[in-house]
Amino acid sequence: MKRGLGAALLRLFTVQGSWNYERLIGTGVGVATEPLLRELGAPDSPAYRAALARSTRFFNSHPYLAGVAVGATARAEIDGVPPVMIERLRAALTGPLGSVGDRLVWAGWLPLLSALALAGIARGAGVAAVIAFLAVYNAGHVALRWWGLRSGWALGPQVALALQASWLRVAAAVIIPATACALGFALPFVVQGAGIGFHGWSRIALAGTAAGGFALLVWRPDLLSGLRLGLILVAAALVTGWVWR
Repeated sequence: MKRGLGAALLRLFTVQGSWNYERLIGTGVGVATEPLLRELGAPDSPAYRAALARSTRFFNSHPYLAGVAVGATARAEIDGVPPVMIERLRAALTGPLGSVGDRLVWAGWLPLLSALALAGIARGAGVAAVIAFLAVYNAGHVALRWWGLRSGWALGPQVALALQASWLRVAAAVIIPATACALGFALPFVVQGAGIGFHGWSRIALAGTAAGGFALLVWRPDLLSGLRLGLILVAAALVTGWVWR
């Protein structure tokens, strides 16, 4: 079974490769679950085929925590849990795995390390800061994937207990304030580094552009997102640079 868990972990890295509007990451989850379902019999056995078909149905969660569902549903299939209960388990995991993952990773781990890396680059660390960011970030997300898969496989239908783990509660409570502190720490260094090439009136124009962009985001969030604003400013900077030249 260690080999099956290892194969499932490797396939979890491709869970978004077959994303589509009909099943979202359901197909990828089925591909990752397949090595664990081989205990049900040969590939042409009815039990194996039925379990694999169920595992590829509609599913959505944070990609780093999809292993929780992979391990739990595979264990439920091996233990002979009725199909209707397995479907309920998959449906029940969708919301929690999405919200926990978004809070821990997209709103915490990623911006936390990004802020520290930007501060390091602004202070002259250069490539070393980038390498450190990639190493630490990927070590964290690989560990999270492995924990989710192992927890799901160990607990099966009782996998909700894993989402109540004390370390998850502590991490959720600490990582958002830590991210805010990291952003506050990095901001002066990044602003100083970004403003090296600006002097006199150009610094005033830069500050005015930043303030105007923030005001637009607050005023019309329905029309303008941070990504759109960033792309607009990049395009404007490219055009201005070309004209100025």
